[in-house]
Amino acid sequence: MSTPSGIPDFRSGKGLYSQCFQDEFGDLTPEMMLSSSFFWLETETFYRFYRRYMLYPDARPNAAHRKLYLMEKADKLRGIVTQNVDGLHKAAGNIRVYELHGSVQENSCVDCCATYDAEWMRTCTDKIPRCPHCGGIIRPGIVLYGEALNPYVIMGASREICEADTLLVAGTSLQVEPAASLAERFRGRHLIVVNREPTRMDEAASLVLHEDIAEVMDAIRVDLV
Repeated sequence: MSTPSGIPDFRSGKGLYSQCFQDEFGDLTPEMMLSSSFFWLETETFYRFYRRYMLYPDARPNAAHRKLYLMEKADKLRGIVTQNVDGLHKAAGNIRVYELHGSVQENSCVDCCATYDAEWMRTCTDKIPRCPHCGGIIRPGIVLYGEALNPYVIMGASREICEADTLLVAGTSLQVEPAASLAERFRGRHLIVVNREPTRMDEAASLVLHEDIAEVMDAIRVDLV
């Protein structure tokens, strides 16, 4: 969903997980560095990777984000369930957004729970961001490997999918749980899949478009939403 905004995905051939970081981080992989254990054991290295490859201050909502906002405004969209952590859906104006893996825009002190946005995290000059109020470590607002997802977010996302009459699966390979299983709970009339590469839901879909999500969403006629 956010690649047209200049944010790389994770699992495609050109995604973050396909890049080589050996010159910067040796044999460490993104999966290792974005784990909960690595955050606590190698916090400085974690933040060196996080600030460079997880924060994109110049990214703005693209045509797909903007069209979803118009659909919600027209009361045609019940909610958005997303694996993205960039916060662009909310930046576009959408209200009912279920961020399964959290957001880089919502960070908090592990001691006093004071909150900080992504810009504060990016511009903080300390190698390890610390709370100005109590000195505690600031923890990023994303779900790291080895951590459980927020059960209330999962509950809300599941409810929206189960009650929808149309489900648009957009810009995801459906390789990561629980999003892949959540999509299988859909019992409505129309399943639409928009993704550059095939997904495991293609055969069950009413419509499949292997196209750029921003171009597809931008082509939707406003008078239909």
